[in-house]
Amino acid sequence: MFAQIDDDGNRFVLLDSIVNHRTDGTELQHDDAFVTSRNGGKRRKMTTKEWEILLQWKDGSTTWEKMKDVKNAYPVQLAEYRQRDISETPAFAWWVPYVIKKSQKIISKTKSKYWIRTHKFGIRIPHSVEEALATDKENGDTLWWDAICKEMKNVRDAFEEYDGNISDLVGYKKLDMHVMFDVKMGENFRRKARLVTDGHKTDSPATITYSSVVSRDSARIALTIAALNDLKVLACDILNAYLTAPCWEKFWCTAGPEFESDRGKMMIVVRALYCLKSSGAAFRAFLAEHLSDIGFAPTLADADVWMRPAIREDVFKYWECVLCYVDDLLAISDDPIRIMKGIQSKFSLKDDKMEKPENYLGADMSEVYNVEGDLCWAMSSD
Repeated sequence: MFAQIDDDGNRFVLLDSIVNHRTDGTELQHDDAFVTSRNGGKRRKMTTKEWEILLQWKDGSTTWEKMKDVKNAYPVQLAEYRQRDISETPAFAWWVPYVIKKSQKIISKTKSKYWIRTHKFGIRIPHSVEEALATDKENGDTLWWDAICKEMKNVRDAFEEYDGNISDLVGYKKLDMHVMFDVKMGENFRRKARLVTDGHKTDSPATITYSSVVSRDSARIALTIAALNDLKVLACDILNAYLTAPCWEKFWCTAGPEFESDRGKMMIVVRALYCLKSSGAAFRAFLAEHLSDIGFAPTLADADVWMRPAIREDVFKYWECVLCYVDDLLAISDDPIRIMKGIQSKFSLKDDKMEKPENYLGADMSEVYNVEGDLCWAMSSD
């Protein structure tokens, strides 16, 4: 609940649809819709006074809002609202054609550019499991199939087989999935497969959907604190981060060829899969719960900076920090390994690595000595 309001108590909601509109009878009429200039030219009066729009939100609630506020926040949705042909009324006619024309122009420009990637580093990229198997057969190897098996080993726990009738799944929606393929040049051209959902086809959940995204300013301040207090810095990357969190939405799917012997079976999605709209927030909440369990609390300035009090062997009191950027964590402490072990008790780390960071938030990191000869950390995007 607290995550859905800001410091001023404003609640964040997502628009579902525009339901209705109303006026009090004193709105601008057609006879007064134009202003005549000195040279005889006419232009429309740009006003939306006395108009209110009824909005329905994703959480099911409805509110009446002033039309000027709705126009600024949801111009396209309001422009496409055609109930009772109100688009020709003076409050709509002066801006709706412009918004519709601009939105169509943006969409047409987007549709005119579409690239199809067929090869990468000279290696053919398949677009389906069947094409991957055919490519392996042509090449006389199993590189793509091995990549698929590795991915399915990681994500299989996100599905539970369902033997009942579809009609019994009240509130559940069908979810489409596909496998994406890539080649990693830095890993000796390793083939990579990723099972993703068609989340763009699903409705947005009523709750917030953003992930942990610590700001670069917060990272710089935390590293400055580390330098001032002679603290150590370690970084880690959580393995299959989203799949550690329970799925917030209700979906079922039909297992594809990547499920091998389970192909064609009905599956219930129980873990936050990649590309689901709620997966980022689901993992964020799951990680936050564990950080809270091991004594950390989010700061008021940045909710993705977590701190807890600590005492060094020399009885010096200080604050330990954990910075979260989705699944990339940075621990700042006199004993950061202790923090990493606490995180590792709940999550698996990629390659079990806890090491000094070389890159964070897109910036290169390095240990340097300042003019006073003290060791500190520097972040550079160069």
